[in-house]
Amino acid sequence: MSIRRLTPDDAPAFRELRLRALREHPHAFTSDWEEASARPPEESRQRLASVGVPFWGAFDEGGVLTGMVGLECASGVKQRHKGRVVAMYVSREAAGRGTGRDLLRALMLHAAAIGLTDLVLTVTEGNASALRLYREAGFTAFGTEPRAIVVDGNPYAKVHMHFRVI
Repeated sequence: MSIRRLTPDDAPAFRELRLRALREHPHAFTSDWEEASARPPEESRQRLASVGVPFWGAFDEGGVLTGMVGLECASGVKQRHKGRVVAMYVSREAAGRGTGRDLLRALMLHAAAIGLTDLVLTVTEGNASALRLYREAGFTAFGTEPRAIVVDGNPYAKVHMHFRVI
């Protein structure tokens, strides 16, 4: 497996994996599959071209994208010190091999290199594997938002987590 920053050329694979994540795990993301699938494919290319929201991808030995994570960098003067981890997903084929850990490591190294001092994220309450991954990476929970999202009429809470970049 290899980890690298995604480019606009990766847009078709990125879009496919993102839609798969939203379809298979609707309660894990704030984005919705129906809304995302209705957007033009060019939007994925534009997203990967964005300087303010870099993405990293995990590729298997055959070059297939099997995981991804993004970093939304805050732009406001008072928030430029932090970034938000977004769109983290590892396919079940790549799960259990350290893929999530390696994706987070790449993101965290980049965050440190560009001078970010803090990272935040949310994870759906009850997602034990994601919570374990983030805790092992050094994130700590600082609160839970009840009813943060509603999927098929069912509310889900989101755990807010923080990491101090060293």
